[in-house]
Amino acid sequence: MSGFTGRFRRWLRRAPGRSAFSGGEPAGSGGGDRQDEPAAGGGDQQRVRPSWSTRSVAREVFLLQLVLVVLLVAAAVVAFVVQTRRDTMTDARHRTLAAAESFAHSWGLQEALNSPDPTAKLQPLAEEARKASGVDALIVYKLDGITLTHSDPRQIGKHVIGPYAEAARGKPFTRTFEGALGLSVISAAPVKDSSGRVIAIVAAPVTVEKVQKSVNQQLPLFLGTAVVALALAAGGAGLVSRRLRRQTHGLGPAEMTRMYEHHDAVLHAVREGVLIVGRGGRLLLANDEARRLLDLPADAEGRQVDDLGLDHRTAELLASDRIATDEVHLAQDRLLAVNKRSTTPYGAHQASVVTLRDTTELRWLSGRAEVARERLRLLYDAGARIGSTLNVVRTAEELAQVAVPRFADIVTVELQEPVLKGEEPSVTGNALRRAALAGLPPDHPLYPVGELLTVVPGAPAASADQVRPMVEPDLAGSSAWRSQDPERARRILDHGVHSLAVVPLRARGVVLGMVSFWRSGSSPPFDDEDLSFAEELAGRAAVGVDNARRFTRERTMAMTLQRSLMPRGLPDQDALEVAHRYLPARAGVGGDWFDVIPLPGARVALVVGDVVGHGLHAAATMGRLRIAVHNFSALDLSPDELLGHVDELVTHIDVQDENGEEVPAITGATCLYVIYDSVSGRVSAATAGHLPPAVAHPDGSVEFLHSPVSPPLGVGTGLPFETAEVSLPEGSRLVLYTDGLVENRSRDLDAGLEALRAALAGPDRTPEDTCATVMESLLPTRSTDDVALLVARTRRLDPAQVAEWDVPRDPAAVGPVRNACVRQLVDWGLETIAFGTELILSELITNAIRHGAEPIHVRLLHTRTLICEVSDGSSTSPHIRQAKDTDEEGRGLFLVAQFAEHWGTRYSPRGKTIWSAQVIGPEALPSEEEPSEDLLNLWEQRAQW
Repeated sequence: MSGFTGRFRRWLRRAPGRSAFSGGEPAGSGGGDRQDEPAAGGGDQQRVRPSWSTRSVAREVFLLQLVLVVLLVAAAVVAFVVQTRRDTMTDARHRTLAAAESFAHSWGLQEALNSPDPTAKLQPLAEEARKASGVDALIVYKLDGITLTHSDPRQIGKHVIGPYAEAARGKPFTRTFEGALGLSVISAAPVKDSSGRVIAIVAAPVTVEKVQKSVNQQLPLFLGTAVVALALAAGGAGLVSRRLRRQTHGLGPAEMTRMYEHHDAVLHAVREGVLIVGRGGRLLLANDEARRLLDLPADAEGRQVDDLGLDHRTAELLASDRIATDEVHLAQDRLLAVNKRSTTPYGAHQASVVTLRDTTELRWLSGRAEVARERLRLLYDAGARIGSTLNVVRTAEELAQVAVPRFADIVTVELQEPVLKGEEPSVTGNALRRAALAGLPPDHPLYPVGELLTVVPGAPAASADQVRPMVEPDLAGSSAWRSQDPERARRILDHGVHSLAVVPLRARGVVLGMVSFWRSGSSPPFDDEDLSFAEELAGRAAVGVDNARRFTRERTMAMTLQRSLMPRGLPDQDALEVAHRYLPARAGVGGDWFDVIPLPGARVALVVGDVVGHGLHAAATMGRLRIAVHNFSALDLSPDELLGHVDELVTHIDVQDENGEEVPAITGATCLYVIYDSVSGRVSAATAGHLPPAVAHPDGSVEFLHSPVSPPLGVGTGLPFETAEVSLPEGSRLVLYTDGLVENRSRDLDAGLEALRAALAGPDRTPEDTCATVMESLLPTRSTDDVALLVARTRRLDPAQVAEWDVPRDPAAVGPVRNACVRQLVDWGLETIAFGTELILSELITNAIRHGAEPIHVRLLHTRTLICEVSDGSSTSPHIRQAKDTDEEGRGLFLVAQFAEHWGTRYSPRGKTIWSAQVIGPEALPSEEEPSEDLLNLWEQRAQW
């Protein structure tokens, strides 16, 4: 319509019979007869067609066409020159790069470079290749930058200048820079030996001056072509102007009248209102569409716009000189888009052209489209924000926050109690707990977060399993909703809340809770379309809530399993002062674990392990490994033997799992087993793919006890495990840890070990202080992997608490050794258990003499218990057996088991040691006054059992 209006304005300046523009009476109503108007305006028609006017227009058209042609030709020449120069430069780059790479890969080049005089061999070849390729030079130099070949012999032997570091790294390149030949395009290619190492560089330059000469040679042809094109275009423009002048002069009154009639028909046929308003606010012309839209009277043309009964705002715009663009005005029940422009720039008449367009339906459709776009945008934001954390309450809060205020003024979310705990939702439960609320100040009248809501049956939301999507446009008129809590309902209504939409949170066919959307104040009430959107939003949120619930359940189960499998406390022992830390990962429970296991002979085993992965499988695997280590520790094995048995067990478990359900293998678990002997101060350690323990000496130095490298458990390589031994002074700190402490995404393993060394170095600290310092230094924030840390400070058993005797293999030596042991017990103040100890030693020494081999050694250790050890050179293991009434022997170990709290056997490379442990204190029984007859009766009773 805008193009037609412009043509119409230009025509009106020349059309006959339109004297109204100068302030006279209107020429007609727009729908009447126009046949007599040419006669009335005959004089004007003669002024429209003077030859000079036509000639001036033709002259302007000619000049405009000529200017455009000149600009186009000039632009074409410039573009052609630029493109030619660019193509020439591109060709130079390709040519130099091809020459450099061809010469760099030529046969015999490496042999010439390695010869005593590379220049003598390469210079002729380079010159021949240069002439053949058309480049200005072929420069060869080694990585030291000394030129070996050049088109200018004076440059040979000089240090090359240029950015050739990229080629030295093995990558060809092309650059333009100032070199020995001037500003040049230079390409460089590396020369590599058979191993791929760069040994030299070949550079091929072409001067920019040479490129420019090539362009300049083509410039005369370009200019000549442009001049010819310009001449042809000027001639064509002249012919067009001449033809235009001739055709314009040929128009007569009949043709002009016919042109006016055509324009008048189009003016009244268009679906856009057109008004022409003259000076003083007088309506000069109105087409049929404008009359319909504004409901104008039949005699509207020629009257003041203020007298037409229009809206005050619309009449003011029409009468003013203000320009308007798509202003919206109300006309009865229509919304009109009004545009107004002045006709002054297009002629001498001072008037305004106004166009009207009915946008009522368009506004309604665009409003609905905008609402739909906003809803889609809200759903997109909800998908991105809801469920960002696997936390049930946080997911409910995200749902409430994303819907306020873009969909509702207030949002409340209620979930079932089992859902909040990560359990399966109840099907028949009717109690919901408020989990989130958004859109209200702290003094709001709704139930607070954490409140348990018992919903009244028959209400809009009766129970968890009966929740159905519903909408209450007017809460004040809903008796069912007000009956739940009349007093609180009154307060809610007083707060301005007037509409409610309730939607269940349903996932996998089960209702997890419900979400309520409230509107207050001037917000429109909810309708069915809003309810459909609320269902879509709640459906997406329910998936996030259910995922968080399932994650919470699995994490709770894993935590419970891990707590049941991890040590709940450290055992009592005197060899080590122990402190520990365990930090779960952010992703959940992992497979890191530790243990402290007292061993006979005043020894303690320290264990740290790591199972790859997180969750229930990792926790269960950790428990299986910990139980296995405990069981094998009861056999009193060396660290390497124990890890060997655990490795066989893991391999066996993996084989069994492969034959059953699909369960992840345990392969990848690591373990570190350390035994500390408080009598000798020796540490024995063996590792199965685990990080080495750190040792902090009393003088402040720190070292890592690197055991021989061994694979993780279950790999099945068949390689044996090896034990490393070292003696530590009293007060040293043994630090065992898992990889989560020293390694993460931002820190590699070496840096983590150095950080651990720095944290342990310095003055002596207690194990508790050491744990706190290490955790604070290495883990300032929550780790992505779980962490286990075990710190043990060594203690030495006082030599006065150790007594040892060598026993010859002679039955007569039993008595003197036994008497010496009794005297030692008296010195230690252990007279109450002297009788039982005497029997134990008699039996163990006698068995060693009868059934063992030399050397025989007896040792007493006075710790929390009294430990008796008898060692011999035989590896035969003794066993308790039930002797018959007629047997004269076989009751010795039974007596040992009765008088000792624990007893057992451990093996060494030189034999075995049978040990027993007796309780020290008031509860120590039996005493030395206990008659031997009772012991025999006790044996008889045991035989009957």
